[in-house]
Amino acid sequence: MNSFYYYNPTKLVFGTDAVSKFTEYLPKDVNKLLLHYGGGSIKRSGLYDEIMNILKEKDIEVVELSGVTPNPKLSLVREGIKICKEENVDFILAVGGGSVIDSSKAIAAGVCTEDDIWDLFIEGREISDALPIGVILTIPASGSESSDATIISNEETKEKRGLENDLLRPEFAILNPELTLSLPERQTFAGIVDILSHVMERYFTNTKDVELTDDLCEATMRTVISNGYKLVKDPKDYGARAEIMLSGTMAHSGILGLGRQEDWASHRIGHEITALYGTTHGVTLSIILPAWMKYVYKTNIDRFARFAKKVFGIEDSSKTQEEIALLGIERFESFLKDINMPCRLEEEGIPYDKFQLMAEKCAGTGTVGRFMKINKDAVIEILELAK
Repeated sequence: MNSFYYYNPTKLVFGTDAVSKFTEYLPKDVNKLLLHYGGGSIKRSGLYDEIMNILKEKDIEVVELSGVTPNPKLSLVREGIKICKEENVDFILAVGGGSVIDSSKAIAAGVCTEDDIWDLFIEGREISDALPIGVILTIPASGSESSDATIISNEETKEKRGLENDLLRPEFAILNPELTLSLPERQTFAGIVDILSHVMERYFTNTKDVELTDDLCEATMRTVISNGYKLVKDPKDYGARAEIMLSGTMAHSGILGLGRQEDWASHRIGHEITALYGTTHGVTLSIILPAWMKYVYKTNIDRFARFAKKVFGIEDSSKTQEEIALLGIERFESFLKDINMPCRLEEEGIPYDKFQLMAEKCAGTGTVGRFMKINKDAVIEILELAK
């Protein structure tokens, strides 16, 4: 097990009555709040009115910024920074999924610097301050509700980049599974893939003596997969959605990666697809993860065989470790198909003529990933496997 530092101050408030309690977790000195959200879904569901009524009762002034889209845009972040500075906003409430939360985090960081926010992403600059934010989660997927990370897309340069800092961890996250009951099927299952990917980026490691987090990762993956199947049968299954929602928060809170060297190559490759084609993040991962597995599994066959045995229950004394490892990859791909998620680029109409460009933007002259170091030639080979 590797040395580690861990800090996570986010308060998790879970339950069907959680939204009604959110002002209890606001800092006492909040006077003006930016309400940041996506489209009209929170208004159609009645959540918007509920939040506004609660804030009115508490005499908290509200400034609104809607319009967050999947793969949050730099232009909207800049608009949010401008609004917060002009209006002297002292807190940001993100109502939505990962895109809204990530946009809020970027705004929170940008308000507290005179530099252009994109410079922080490109140059990896440390931030020294950020506005506090809170989250009312409506889409379990990204885990951004308690993570230290934000991912933003630059529409002009077709780049997608991330920023990590403990100052970006939300003050609180409101988790009510009922808010997810009306999610479209595609959004639900893309979120499930996103959750699994966050576990897998930590699980596939060469770090020794990580038994506790191995077991936690495996339990989380089994929980997500079994409840994913339940939602295929009954999308209104509250219990399954509760398990998925908590798993999403657990997957990206940092707990599952303690003492482990993490990978993140699949995410980096997936980001390049999103940057060029606007493909939903969970969809890119559904396509790339099986291809990445097929490319790297020989790096540590025992790790992949354990994945097959512990997550999918594959036990066959007549088979070699490699055969079991390949069966595990096959079972994972079957699960993706069972929840109607794509496993090939062609299924999403993604062309094959930009592989070189994606590889250069992803890895450049270096490498990505740690389970196996992936250079730009390897990125192209993984994309070829995903055709």
